[in-house]
Amino acid sequence: MITCSNIKKAYQQLQVLKGVDLSIKEAEIVSIVGASGAGKSTLLHILGTLDRADSGDLMISNTAISQLSDKKLAEFRNKNIGFVFQFHHLLPEFTALENVCIPAFIAKKSKKEAEQKARELLTLLGLEQRMEHKPSQLSGGEQQRVAVARALINSPAVIFADEPSGNLDSNNAKDLHQLFFTLRDQFKQTFVIITHNEDLANMADRKLVMKDGMIV
Repeated sequence: MITCSNIKKAYQQLQVLKGVDLSIKEAEIVSIVGASGAGKSTLLHILGTLDRADSGDLMISNTAISQLSDKKLAEFRNKNIGFVFQFHHLLPEFTALENVCIPAFIAKKSKKEAEQKARELLTLLGLEQRMEHKPSQLSGGEQQRVAVARALINSPAVIFADEPSGNLDSNNAKDLHQLFFTLRDQFKQTFVIITHNEDLANMADRKLVMKDGMIV
């Protein structure tokens, strides 16, 4: 599913990633933990194709990422990768349903097809009564579930989550964590999760520890 070898990344004089090797299987939930500044978010951005490595090889779903043009990379990301961040990043002027549909519209799916899939996902996530509500009318836990539905709309190969429960209270965090495992069991969904939440980190199939730009 995902393999990377000797991934390096520097920002000016600061070497953030110092040669990361990693392999993740389909339907695996992997957590990445480590102190602030260890390189976790930089690695996530490179694995998620939001940033490019300075050197090293990255393969996702048998595609060599470094060989894609920026345009092809954007298309690949839209179709194959979903993101859930600490802050939901929902657009405030749109309803939950409309927010979930946006990546499908970017992928040139029809309004009918996108809305049907969005309704299915929101119903699955227990939000069937909240589809026409705007983000300001939703609780924190509901907003984050809408963000998860948006990440799932194009049936991505992998979902990258960066501190997904960092902004939630303990009950909502627990519900969100359980949701990831339900989605894995139902859809064979792969997750790579950066977290400081020890409970979530320890629930994962594998917990990787980063220190000083390396997986130790």
